[in-house]
Amino acid sequence: MDLFDLIKEKNLETSAPLADRMRPQTFEEILGQDHILGYNKFLYRCIKSKRIPSIILYGPPGTGKTTIAKIISQEVNANFFQLNAVTSGVKEIREIVQEAEYLLGMDKGISILFIDEIHRFSKNQQDALLPHVEKGIITLIGATTENPYFQVNSALLSRVTILKLETLRKEDIIDIINIAIKDEKRGLGKYNINITSDAIDHIAEIANGDARRALNALEIATLSTYPNSDGEIIIDLEVAIEAIQKRTVEYDSTGDQHYDVISAFIKSIRGSDADAALHYLAKMIYAGEDMEYVARRLIIAASEDIGNADPQALQIAVSAHNALKIIGMPEGRIILAQATTYLATAPKSNASYIAIYEALSDVENIKTTVPNHLKDSHYKGAKDFGHGIGYLYPHDYQSNYVAQEYLPKELKDKKYYIPSKNGYEIKITNYLNKLKK
Repeated sequence: MDLFDLIKEKNLETSAPLADRMRPQTFEEILGQDHILGYNKFLYRCIKSKRIPSIILYGPPGTGKTTIAKIISQEVNANFFQLNAVTSGVKEIREIVQEAEYLLGMDKGISILFIDEIHRFSKNQQDALLPHVEKGIITLIGATTENPYFQVNSALLSRVTILKLETLRKEDIIDIINIAIKDEKRGLGKYNINITSDAIDHIAEIANGDARRALNALEIATLSTYPNSDGEIIIDLEVAIEAIQKRTVEYDSTGDQHYDVISAFIKSIRGSDADAALHYLAKMIYAGEDMEYVARRLIIAASEDIGNADPQALQIAVSAHNALKIIGMPEGRIILAQATTYLATAPKSNASYIAIYEALSDVENIKTTVPNHLKDSHYKGAKDFGHGIGYLYPHDYQSNYVAQEYLPKELKDKKYYIPSKNGYEIKITNYLNKLKK
């Protein structure tokens, strides 16, 4: 018997995937999400009052968005319609609204329209929902893995409640695996499965909070493993590794994770934690982020967070960017790691960053004029206007310095740049103090 015959024997071709069969039927069966589903929490109160507002369920894959939508519909005895934003448009919305209007007029209850991947709807498609949501003809439940505040237009956002679903804990995934193994009706209980704790732990770890991915791996491991002489299907660590393969990192290159991870990366550099910075760098590399974008952010960090505390940091960051363009990936990761660790361990100062923003604020709010002695005096007739008169040339004086006023009179004695007490800026402070004396 070959593998195809084995799978055929187990009726894989005529049954729904395990992840679909094991979809929770009640809120009590859902693991995780207690912050919205628990006793007296938001959805609990909504269902108890039989008043369901339009909502958008936002969270990572495999956390139960579709399941929650269906159970809400069951709990309030609503008519349930489902669309996928990738394959549906305004025409399908109008057809559902028309039917929902008819059902409402016939006193056959409210209608819930569930739209999966709602972030993929265009502005026009989202706008098409507005009047029907406002009138209560449909109750909208959207699902998205993208931050709705980035992807959904403000008019629709103002009419819905955003509920954020959390990534399932590893312990939750382990519980889901064990339930599926024992469940004889919907799960794999009819098979004589002997799975090691190492195998369960590995699947739960690599699934990365995605229950669907864990159940898919468990099903593959079960259906592709020959029973032994005792009729047992042994799923050990080796089988589990082959069944689930590489971890999927939760990351999107244009949405929430893109901004969150780069934010954590820069903040780790600012906080002088090289290990954390390397972790987030690795996450971006693994997920296929644009490494030139990362290199540009390193250049910004070198000036914003390190500045003159270590002037070489900017040179390192610029060199890393140029080297990355020459070398490319994957070897470019080594260059980025060097630049990241250098910046993370360099002394920090945001004195230049603060200085330019204060100066810009004054330019915006205070009218100033250039002092006459600093104005250009190289053209004929400049001295007739008093330009350049009284200017003291610093190189004519000891230490190439002479005290004179450079700021406009409106900002006399204003201090923008105040060097920190870190790194090279200590030398800058000492030098400036020496000049004052």
